[in-house]
Amino acid sequence: MIKFVYADALDAFPLLKDTMYKDRAWQFKERLGWDVSVDENGHEMDEYDRKNPLYMIYELENGEHGGSMRLLPTTAETMVNDHFSNLTGGVNLISPLIWECTRFCLSPNADTKTSAIAGAALMLAGLEMSTRFAVENWVGVFDTRMVSIYKRLGWCPEVLGTSGEGKDSISVGLWTVSEEAMDTIARKSGISRVTAEKWFNDSFPVTMTEGAMVA
Repeated sequence: MIKFVYADALDAFPLLKDTMYKDRAWQFKERLGWDVSVDENGHEMDEYDRKNPLYMIYELENGEHGGSMRLLPTTAETMVNDHFSNLTGGVNLISPLIWECTRFCLSPNADTKTSAIAGAALMLAGLEMSTRFAVENWVGVFDTRMVSIYKRLGWCPEVLGTSGEGKDSISVGLWTVSEEAMDTIARKSGISRVTAEKWFNDSFPVTMTEGAMVA
């Protein structure tokens, strides 16, 4: 299942919090060799985790992290605007209608099937969240390994700019939120839109308005 949790509420889910940050350390530091910081607890965190982002977390049956994404409105500081404006022609993307998605991570403890389900669930849940918060686009930085995932799910971004070549390339993409995208991911993954709606409602039991998008 998916949980939507703001950073300032993560302490209510200690196992999810601990395993998410540890899985991020494994994926980004160990597996991909990125220049990221890992603290004494084995947690990978950066300055954007301190800006109260909204996390979407796929919870495994044992209560541990199975996959996650980090979301921030572009009206706040974002990774794309702060570090990758060279890929957008120097243009900062700032709008309450555009949210940044970063730190897409899958648990090394999940099998291939579970990881595929987690990836699809996160995308579908993110689209559900976007329709509730009146978000029209996602923006994010991605590398070559993610292209096959986007194609498999049927929700590919418009590429705004790319640096490097082949497996070392880094791109900034813009995804359009749409009913078609939701229907496509639901059909390909076998996860119903009703399920995604329940995930959101369980995480936010009080009806939220558009103004709630700024945490």
